[in-house]
Amino acid sequence: MSISVPPRSRAQESRAAIERIYVIMRHLFVRGHYKPDGISGSALSEALLTLQPEIYGSMADSEKVELNGLAYVIARLPRGIERCRFIQLIAAEGYKNSGFEKIVPAKRRRNCYRIDEETMLIEITRGRSEIYDILTHLTFMYIEADKIRAHALDEGHPTQEWIKLEKIVFGQTSTASPSPSTEELEVREQAISYASTLLGRTFEETLESERRFRQGEPDNNSLFQIVYWLGRLAIEEMQHHGAYKPSPSSVGTSPHKDRQITFSSALRERIGHHIHGEKWATEVKEFLWSRNLWQRPLHIISANLHSIMNCLYALPALKQKMAGEKTIEAIARELSLPENANLNQEVLEFAREHGMYYLEDRAGTNTHVQIFDTSLLPFDLLSPELKLDRALVEEDKPVILVMDYAFGEQAFELFDELLKPYKIEGKSQKLNLYSISVTGKAGTLVGNQGDLMLPTAHIFEGTADNYPFENEMSRQDFQETKIPVHQGALLTVLGTSLQNADVLNYFKSSSWNVIGLEMEGAHLQKAIQAAAKIRKSIDENVILRYVYYASDNPLMTGSTLASGSLGQTGVKPTYAIATRFLHKIFSHLKSEK
Repeated sequence: MSISVPPRSRAQESRAAIERIYVIMRHLFVRGHYKPDGISGSALSEALLTLQPEIYGSMADSEKVELNGLAYVIARLPRGIERCRFIQLIAAEGYKNSGFEKIVPAKRRRNCYRIDEETMLIEITRGRSEIYDILTHLTFMYIEADKIRAHALDEGHPTQEWIKLEKIVFGQTSTASPSPSTEELEVREQAISYASTLLGRTFEETLESERRFRQGEPDNNSLFQIVYWLGRLAIEEMQHHGAYKPSPSSVGTSPHKDRQITFSSALRERIGHHIHGEKWATEVKEFLWSRNLWQRPLHIISANLHSIMNCLYALPALKQKMAGEKTIEAIARELSLPENANLNQEVLEFAREHGMYYLEDRAGTNTHVQIFDTSLLPFDLLSPELKLDRALVEEDKPVILVMDYAFGEQAFELFDELLKPYKIEGKSQKLNLYSISVTGKAGTLVGNQGDLMLPTAHIFEGTADNYPFENEMSRQDFQETKIPVHQGALLTVLGTSLQNADVLNYFKSSSWNVIGLEMEGAHLQKAIQAAAKIRKSIDENVILRYVYYASDNPLMTGSTLASGSLGQTGVKPTYAIATRFLHKIFSHLKSEK
């Protein structure tokens, strides 16, 4: 009797594709190198096309180049990477002391170095999550490059659109002037027309994307340059097959050099050993000890480096310059405007005079730290929104340590090292830790951009690990804000760029009760629970506060991360979270711990 096996659901196929992608990536990392058009690179591309992540939109459409996804990826990779045939992922190997220009992507804090016309180095200091992130983006980029190649050739010969776009890119006619003449505008529109054919997109779609690259992503090359060089490198890879006759401008390039991605031996040796995290945590603890702040009640906050500082110091520093009564949120909105950079500097200088210390990262983690000595706060000038118990603060003199966002798996490394005892003078000194508060950005599955999410547990995708915990924050804490608040489990993923609708709908509609996805929560809880329950290096009853705001909705068309940043939409939830964290810190008695 045969047993019929029901066909796999789309969610099951997608989860299998995610697992296959990670297995391939781990294999390639151990191997040390691969070619995007080789067997391993093709397997990676096929798995990504099977998955069809939401963030990459129409990637699976063989005719259309995904423009929003391309803009998202290019903003997270170093300027000029589209021209590089060879990309090497390296550890911190001393290039910061070299004469090579350091290139930092517009939307990712990572150091990159252009060695020559064909070679780009990308420095990895944030662990495996960063490697997965980069390899996924590169794979997507090469898939789109192959589409451009297909549109640029007609029976092995370059099309007229390709030849004419090439002339524009090589500077025979400029399109980059900030105040273009009528002639330059005409040439720009010609270039958009040529590019639209090569992209398989309408003129209107290409025009909007060109504006985004020119205005919204000024740290990267123009759309025309990116389209041309992605296509050219893909075309040149065909030369050794004799399928393409290069144009005159291509003469001098090596026809036999395939695109290649490599991992340095130093990176493969160091990854996973907490080298950067240990150095970072030691410097933080050395500072606390040397400033006699060690024995004070310590409150750790993971957040951006402007919200807590502005909540405490923006009103006192700028009160004389602000007309009328200003809320913390209103001041923050003004400070977020580019033309108010001088006001931000005033707040920073005032903060440094009243108890704020800034520890710039020197360990390669790209995670900077602020430390606030609350005994030096300008109490008479602070905003009443903080609901501060002055007598309590003056008695306890709590210390607030704000650390910038970690990236994925790096969160475990940093917290695991930070929560260990500090060894000095032959003794182990434990942190006097009272609370850990985390401001997070997450994709929501149940709400809209700007909503708040209160996690009750972190579920680690692809494993059996789950981390339930008691979150001190509740819906009541945000009643006055009128911001929608959702409560439930959060899914910790190895990369937001690999999620698709089928997998996310499964977690949303099943008994897991998942309300969103993010990249750090399970890693944080793994480190915190190990420190509290196994190592006993911090109090087992340390207070935990997690609040996330929705940066995107991966299930809603036009609301994915690739659709653009939140802009000022993120100000309200960010400062609602920050003010309530401070209120909790400033109103907890020692006896309550």
